[in-house]
Amino acid sequence: MSSIVPPDKKANYEKLFASCIIREAKYPEIDKLVEKMALNKARYQAVGDPLNIPWYVIAIIHCMEASLRFDTHLHNGDPLTKRTVQVPAGRPKTGNPPFTWEFSANDALVFDKLNLWTNWEIAGILYKLELFNGLGYYRQGINSPYLWSYSNHYTKGKYVKDGKYDPNAVSKQCGAAVLLRRLSEQKLITLPNGHIVEQILAQGNKTAYYSGTVTNEAKELQILLNKAGSILRVDGKAGERTSSEYFKFSKTYLKGDPRTA
Repeated sequence: MSSIVPPDKKANYEKLFASCIIREAKYPEIDKLVEKMALNKARYQAVGDPLNIPWYVIAIIHCMEASLRFDTHLHNGDPLTKRTVQVPAGRPKTGNPPFTWEFSANDALVFDKLNLWTNWEIAGILYKLELFNGLGYYRQGINSPYLWSYSNHYTKGKYVKDGKYDPNAVSKQCGAAVLLRRLSEQKLITLPNGHIVEQILAQGNKTAYYSGTVTNEAKELQILLNKAGSILRVDGKAGERTSSEYFKFSKTYLKGDPRTA
């Protein structure tokens, strides 16, 4: 099985993740979820390690599909007292109910072939998580709420049931990418290629607002901001546009920006 993310999707996932800003009012709710995930890390590892799947990927799926409940199937949140009824129905095919969470979770992950996936960088994780839910939101021209709900990358639009899209419906569930982002922010996980925000913040601390002198520090900051999804001319002049883009990540302007006064 190929573990390659289509290049256009890879670039988009990386830019969206780097520029993702969690909605301030949602932090308490998100942090409760993240705390519960971390408390059950060993249980996720027990299932994920033999399959070479990171524990936090399983935890995020568990949150999205089963509200972090260990008395339900990881496939879709149906009770473990019988085989699944919702799609995918009739899982697990082997064994007899009631199932243990671990037995059913292993079935869900193998059924979706996550055990054959090897690309656990940011784009690879987000691609597989979105595939788990489906790619229908691309046809609607919006970022998937399954990934981006509770962030600056999602406002409204939702499939309220299979095949029925409501452009005004708003997801009331935290997105999978937002959970991944918060786990990283809290340093509960270390993501490959996941340090660009930290690099932007560090470079911004070394960069002064443009006052007539081109600097290498400004060029480096502009390069990093472009990697994170900004569209800036790399000219070493950290003026208003560069400072505004930096503000999106740091919530402060560059030193010397008149707007800081």
